[in-house]
Amino acid sequence: MGVRAGAERRCIVSGETKNSAEMLRFVIGPGDEVVFDAAGKLPGRGLWLSARLDMVKTAAAKGAFARAAKARAKVADTLVDDVTRLLKNRCLDRLGLARRAGDLVQGFDNVRASLKAKTPGLLIEAADGGEDGREKITRLAPDVPVVALFTAEEIGRAIGRDNAVHALIASGKMAEAFLRDASRLAGVLEQPLAGDVNPGGTQD
Repeated sequence: MGVRAGAERRCIVSGETKNSAEMLRFVIGPGDEVVFDAAGKLPGRGLWLSARLDMVKTAAAKGAFARAAKARAKVADTLVDDVTRLLKNRCLDRLGLARRAGDLVQGFDNVRASLKAKTPGLLIEAADGGEDGREKITRLAPDVPVVALFTAEEIGRAIGRDNAVHALIASGKMAEAFLRDASRLAGVLEQPLAGDVNPGGTQD
């Protein structure tokens, strides 16, 4: 399950050219403020960065936005936090959409049954989930993409539960969109998508 092909854009810091679906888009908004365009739909000229924390920090500190836009560009101290928050919210909102669309399986037993039945999709594992349960799930699907960037509480809140450790989005456009946003978030967080197993964590 790869990133959907799109127009290529050039990072204003590194000069690298990449698929726009893998990158972060910014625009100069009202009051000359640099605004992160998480959905890629805001009006204005796009200023593109590779989805990496160091790229965002360098652009903010070295005046890259103003140079690229050839205009005034005010960068808020909260820019990195804003990017992280908006990407995280997009991912969690997509989980809720997947549940309402019937594309989400959640809970240890249900996810395990789906994987044993060779149901294709995308695994979401809570970053604070118990080591034993997570290993049992991921061993069933070594070739399935795994995202472990969210806590059990965050996942649960997104799908209407107190907490949730294991979930599976059925293969399709919903899963692909989630993975695109999660990949960008992982880059900004400087974390691998699968994260590190946390022994002694929550088990649902």
